[in-house]
Amino acid sequence: MKLKEIKSTFHQELDVIYPSEEVNSFFYMLIDHYYNIPRITLVIEPDYTIDDTESILKALELLQQQKPIQYIIGETEFFGLPFKVNKNVLIPRPETEELVERVIKQADHSKHIKILDIGTGSGCIAIALAKNLPNAEVYALDVSTKALKIAKYNAEFNAVHIEFVEADILKIRHVQDLKFDIIVSNPPYIREQEKTFMKPNVLNNEPHLALFVQDENPLIFYEAITHFAVSNLIEQGMLYFEINEYLGKNMIELLNDNNFRDIELKQDIFKKDRMIKGIKR
Repeated sequence: MKLKEIKSTFHQELDVIYPSEEVNSFFYMLIDHYYNIPRITLVIEPDYTIDDTESILKALELLQQQKPIQYIIGETEFFGLPFKVNKNVLIPRPETEELVERVIKQADHSKHIKILDIGTGSGCIAIALAKNLPNAEVYALDVSTKALKIAKYNAEFNAVHIEFVEADILKIRHVQDLKFDIIVSNPPYIREQEKTFMKPNVLNNEPHLALFVQDENPLIFYEAITHFAVSNLIEQGMLYFEINEYLGKNMIELLNDNNFRDIELKQDIFKKDRMIKGIKR
């Protein structure tokens, strides 16, 4: 079957669901992933054909069901690094790259530091930090055994050493009696009431354990992590969060109440309150 015919089929079936440019992106990602065919091939050889269409047509069917392309091909990119992903971990977002960038810029590159990533999921934050902060000793914590399996694979694949810890941050008090220079976290922060605003490809596919909190206690993880940080950060240690865009003021109050100083609330690329940092007094 000619590639251009398959591409045409993609647009016929998917343009009612996704923007046309996104459909193009899906198609080119899939022919590269399944057949190692670069997009320039269609320009050079407009009548290029493939014999085995089963994989790409199955992917088309999954896209019609609004399954994320990252889960279909089982991989994604974060901070310029490759990551394996599946239904047990969130797909890393551009906003989280901004959080990682801030940590890297503000970390002390001149000395050995200890960093803890809480709720590591795919390991994207911890691995990107380890890759870009060679003097850092990085730890990563998650409650999910299945998520940690993916994170460990990603750490090995990206050739970095991470100390992984399986634990529930709502219950744990210490990690190996260590004190950290930096604690960073992107915990669950979407309230149940916000589900109606979410796209089906996220709501029906990504792990709810890593996404949602109850409406009556949306800061449950932030409170637990902040209290943990009070006991487990060094003096002048830094605490970083990715946050719910609607709860910036609440987060400022939480860090103030727990004696953090120099609190910085920052917006993401979409002009939404998304990152907050505080320094332990």
